[in-house]
Amino acid sequence: MTPAPAAASAGQALGALELAAALRAGDIDPVEHTQSVLADAQDAGRRVGAFAHVLQELSLQQAQDATDRLKTARSTGTIEELAQQAPLLGVPLPIKDLTRVAGQPYTAGSAALAGTIADVTDGVAQSILDAGTVTIGKTSVPEFGMPCYTEPAIGDPARTPWDLRRTAGGSSGGAAAAVAAGTVPIAHGSDGGGSVRIPAACCGVLGIKPTRGLVSTGPYGAEGPGLVTEGMLARTVADLAAGLDVIAGPRPGDAFSAQMPADGFLAAAQAPDHSERPLRFGVLTEPLNTVTDIHPAALRGLERAIQVLQGLGHEAVPIPAPFTPQQWRAFMPLWTVGAASIDLPPEAEPLLLELTRWLREQGRGYDGVAVTKALAGMQLVARRAGEAFAGFDAILTPSLSGPPAFPADLQLADGAADFAAQCAFTPWTSTWNMTGCAAISVPIHRERIDGIELPFGVHIGAVRPGDDALLLRIAALLERHDPWPLITRPQP
Repeated sequence: MTPAPAAASAGQALGALELAAALRAGDIDPVEHTQSVLADAQDAGRRVGAFAHVLQELSLQQAQDATDRLKTARSTGTIEELAQQAPLLGVPLPIKDLTRVAGQPYTAGSAALAGTIADVTDGVAQSILDAGTVTIGKTSVPEFGMPCYTEPAIGDPARTPWDLRRTAGGSSGGAAAAVAAGTVPIAHGSDGGGSVRIPAACCGVLGIKPTRGLVSTGPYGAEGPGLVTEGMLARTVADLAAGLDVIAGPRPGDAFSAQMPADGFLAAAQAPDHSERPLRFGVLTEPLNTVTDIHPAALRGLERAIQVLQGLGHEAVPIPAPFTPQQWRAFMPLWTVGAASIDLPPEAEPLLLELTRWLREQGRGYDGVAVTKALAGMQLVARRAGEAFAGFDAILTPSLSGPPAFPADLQLADGAADFAAQCAFTPWTSTWNMTGCAAISVPIHRERIDGIELPFGVHIGAVRPGDDALLLRIAALLERHDPWPLITRPQP
């Protein structure tokens, strides 16, 4: 892998928890570091299309607030208490531009929302702000977060820093690109069919979709069928766990709920190897949502993870697909109806991209009976998966069917062909949105494809709701015994 250019500050080479410790120790000044990150967001961040909006004024005020809190804590001898209360104080943590922050731009990758300023702050964003983090910006998304690539109607497309010709994935593509490029150590994302895990795999970072209900959609969002949840992307497992600690938790009126570990996710992720009993993994290489070929390098990445886990005394057993692609299509009506339900005035329709228009047209063709049947079909898929996976602790698959794709191979002129290409690229991730169980992409493997080194992830899917901490511990085992590169700077 090509070494990072010297443009990034020394603080940007640190993980989120390392940076927070350096800020508390006074080794790094929050305002100076934020200024450096903001400059990098306009440089490396722009080259990878990481940000839809860079928020300089807000970020500098947040950095000053962090400086003031640290100064007070040092003078009163309460710096350790502050570390417990706000472990990510002063750390850059951008928010995905499908999530609103009051008074800041909110365009969701669509020309239909150009110039929109949010009038409320969504709950997950409020949790991130309350943690004392520095926003830096709103990360790039495809239009309304629909596809697995990030080619917004307005703004720069997101590219993996490993090869600027290839997609960063989607819909949290900007978040993954910002983390992988070293602009920020951690970023917020959301996931309705793989939208955290797909870009994590494309960019060679970690991405977690938590258990349904672990992160509240309140106070303004609605769960609907429970496909979408908020998540996190980071370069280290500890940072990922710390980010999950920030956003996890219930709000009044939640339709779903999930329990946090008593000591939090960070403590769970940092458990030593010997604390884990022998685990039994199901290994699934058969695509779930379509019929497609799997790139040999993706399979070699999966085998690499299996060898590490078997070397630690765990068991891996090949298993067949628990349902057919035709049964999986229960997911489709819910996705298209979700697109159709986006509240837009009629005059905005011509401004939408082809895929969004196609999804909305498809969704308008379903009535209440069809949606009810789709919900039942999704639950049937979840039941078949639950029955097939019940004898295992977690399920291993490749994260994607191949390397980060070229955008032209995914974003197609015909909406149906576009959707089919996305399914072939992402054969496994959406199943865990149907089951509601947690899932994580781990960047364990790299191979040279056409002369350029590219990342390949392994996908670890939970079998039972609430096993988020178990997934983090498994990811930590892989990290300790087969660590991955942490930053890939885009080349000038």
